[in-house]
Parts: sequence; structure tokens; C-alpha cells
Amino acid sequence: MSGHSKFANIKHKKEKNDAAKGKIFTIIGREIAVAVKEGGPDPNNNSKLRDVIAKAKANNMPNDTIERGIKKAAGDANSVNYVGITYEGYGPNGTAIIVDALTDNKNRTASNVRNAFTKGGGNVGTTGCVSFMFDQKGQIIIDKEECDMEADDLMMIALDAGAEDFAEEEDSFEILTAPDDFSTVREALEKEGIPMASAEVTMVPQTYVELTSEEDIKKMNKILDLLDEDDDVQAVYHNWTYLQHFRY
Repeated sequence: MSGHSKFANIKHKKEKNDAAKGKIFTIIGREIAVAVKEGGPDPNNNSKLRDVIAKAKANNMPNDTIERGIKKAAGDANSVNYVGITYEGYGPNGTAIIVDALTDNKNRTASNVRNAFTKGGGNVGTTGCVSFMFDQKGQIIIDKEECDMEADDLMMIALDAGAEDFAEEEDSFEILTAPDDFSTVREALEKEGIPMASAEVTMVPQTYVELTSEEDIKKMNKILDLLDEDDDVQAVYHNWTYLQHFRY
């Protein structure tokens, strides 16, 4: 594995999210609505909904808020229909950026995403222009401070459940799965009472780009901050090795 501490990045994102809980709750609320519409309101029969609920709990979303979201999506035939759309493009120095959005207005979202790229000196490209540089993986991060289990035992549970890879880093463990095996592995860890700092299907860069110029770093942060502020944007993936450059 690379020497990047993914957990440091997640901790930083969580700190940002704590300062803007409304944003993360909006994101998860939309994911709940989509999961319920696709597979029904019963998490026992809807693995996508189970995964979203686990993500909600990892982000300290109150149970009654989760339940309200499920009931609303199940009971309101006229509730907003969100459409998933993915944008790909380039940031400074050829950095690759993928943006996942759920929107009820494609024109508004496209305009906002394009604006974010432009203001940071980047540009939106065509579908497939950068996604080939990423692998879609289930990624589970476990904080060493929160987990009493020995690394070998944890690894065996993960691999037995179908994980592809297990890595130990300075402050965390990282488990990677094929997207289709993610739910099974996450639920196996949950059954063992293992706390997860993060558990989601994500896009993992095959290689990383380092930005050395302060101007490039500033521009990249501009793109990421503007995308972060957009309620339609669900997730942003990129290959900037930016762990040394936390965005405060």
C-alpha cells in the first residue's frame, strides 16, 4: 500500500462535516431517498439502504432523522426524484477529478460544477476522460484507537467475508473490497462489533499527482471547496496526494 494516511484525510473531512452537518445530512438524506425508491423501505431486504444507514450512523445522524427520511421516501409518491449524474474533469497540473451528483435539476448542477472547475483553473471533460485512472472499490477504514482487535484477527474476518485487500497504516486499518462484496464485508465487521470510521464504495486512484506550486494548491482547493458547498454534489474523488495540505 502507499504511505498515504487515508484516515488522516477522513478525520479531516469529518471535522469539516461536523462544522457543516447540514451538508452531510442533505447528502445522506438524498441517498436514503434513492435507496428506498430503488429497493423499498425495509433495510432487511435492501442492501443499498443498509449501507446508507451505516454511513448515516458513522456520521452521527440521529436515528429518528434516518427513520423520518425512510418514511418520507416510502410514503410520498410525489417526493422529489433525484437523478444520479457523474462529471469528470481536470484540475491544475492534470489532476483527475470525478464528481458524483444527485439532482432534481441537471442544468443547475452542470452549471455549478462547470463553474467550480473554471474558477479553479480546471475544466470539465467528456465521460470517461479520467475515470479509467480510478478503480471502483468498497473501502472500509478502521481507527486503531477505536479497535481493540489484533491486526491478524481483523484481517482474517475481513478476508473470510470476501475482502480483496487489507492494509495496516500508522493510525488505521484499510480494507478494500470489490463493489459487489462491500455490503457483505461491512456487515461481517458490524456483526463482530468492529467500529468503522468510514465505510463506502469509492473511487480509488491508481496513481497520485503531487502539486508543488502554491498557486496550483490554491486552485485545487478552490475547485474542491466550491464543489463541497454544492448541495447537489454527493462525492468528489481525485488523485491529488494532498494529505500534507489539509484544507482548513
